[in-house]
Amino acid sequence: MRLLVVVHVLASLLMLFAGVFVIPLGWSLVVADGMHWLFALSGAGCLIAGLVLWGSTRSFGRELQPRDGALLVVLGWLAVSLAAVPPLWVACPQLSLAQAFFESVSALTTTGSTVLSGLDALPQSVNLWRHLLQWFGGMGIIVLVVAVLPLLGVGGMQLFRAETPGPMKEGKLTPRITQTAKYLWLTYLLITLACGLSLWLAGMPVFEAVCHALSTVSLGGFSTRDASIGGFDSLRIELVLMVFMTLSTINFATHFVAFRERSLRVYVRDIEASSSVLLIVLSAAGLSVLLGLGAEFESWQQAIRHGFFNTVSVATSTGFVTRDYSSWPVFAPLWMLLLACIASSAGSTGGGIKMVRAIILLKQARRELERLIHPRAVIPLSINGNQVQNRVIFAVLGFMLLWGATQLLLTFVLLLTGVDFISAFSAVVASVNNLGPALGSFGPSANFSSLNDFQALLLAVAMLAGRLELLTFFAVLMPAFWRR
Repeated sequence: MRLLVVVHVLASLLMLFAGVFVIPLGWSLVVADGMHWLFALSGAGCLIAGLVLWGSTRSFGRELQPRDGALLVVLGWLAVSLAAVPPLWVACPQLSLAQAFFESVSALTTTGSTVLSGLDALPQSVNLWRHLLQWFGGMGIIVLVVAVLPLLGVGGMQLFRAETPGPMKEGKLTPRITQTAKYLWLTYLLITLACGLSLWLAGMPVFEAVCHALSTVSLGGFSTRDASIGGFDSLRIELVLMVFMTLSTINFATHFVAFRERSLRVYVRDIEASSSVLLIVLSAAGLSVLLGLGAEFESWQQAIRHGFFNTVSVATSTGFVTRDYSSWPVFAPLWMLLLACIASSAGSTGGGIKMVRAIILLKQARRELERLIHPRAVIPLSINGNQVQNRVIFAVLGFMLLWGATQLLLTFVLLLTGVDFISAFSAVVASVNNLGPALGSFGPSANFSSLNDFQALLLAVAMLAGRLELLTFFAVLMPAFWRR
């Protein structure tokens, strides 16, 4: 019964997603790249599938219950990922179905790993499709549904909590959750437009400025060129991208409040935002000095330029590259990989555990040390002046255990398939934390095209689980979830 109720709402999601195919369809007609029929058929198929599911489950239409929200989020991401496959699979005949699914999941989860080569020669509409998937996946397909389908009623809050990253999800910008989702999407759209305009003014061609704006604000990292941002060799473009990658790693609710109050003090008051930016900037400066001292580049100017850009890109879990950082002193790429796990804020489009969880863990560790010294002391844990409840702390600890165990288990499974340790470990970390480029065989100078079908599906599952922050994903797999 629960499954049919969820499928009824899932049908509405598919019908809504079918409208996205119109954008690359229209662009294909404008540039005459011959792909218009592919997007027309794919969009029609998605719409028909949604209509059939909606009609066959019409009698089960009702408001979603708390557990229904988690199930819809998992099935929704899976269904949309499958619906996005046909244009990629048909337009790129060198891909197996599993690899096309990997590319689709990588786009929607804003991971940015790719199995494609020859991006410079890819039809423009297909490249646009890849970047659109990242943009819609950045803020979240389900949050979009909450914004435009108020018919979900009470279930809308359940969806928002299941979809939105971070451990503290009770806060709302407005009394109505649908209004909150709309404001977040409006903020997201305005920052994307500003990014695209800035890239164009910096010298990037219009089409590529649009594509890179979509993948920058979503922190997805897809590019229209095999050489990524290095293919432009433009300091102005790199500076623009660094600014917007850093902005996008901050909670979009914080941006909205800053817009509403017309004050930059909002960012200073938000300990998570200030901590994220400070960690990224200090790390970029430190690694740039390391590269300069190690004579990795011909000049200090080059060391600072590429050290800053690649550190910011990886730390924000975007994945743009200008140089093969896997060849730098081993400390640098490993530190950058760590940053990708912790530097993004909750409520941003970044991946990883989120800075707020790292702050809670550090504060809890300090509290335990203080309790050893003063056993009877009452030591509250607070963030931004708000006390953090013990249930939130326990949830963070549980999440961290699941986060570590998931990456350890998947690494061993990938090792069993014949992948070397550095490649396997970094690929799993990059997938679960939605980073993109890994190290070793999957480093920034290569891609994931060497994956066999099993490996591609394994990492696709890792990307989905990571995008849904593990708890929502694994909760649906628990037997207790399906009991009445």
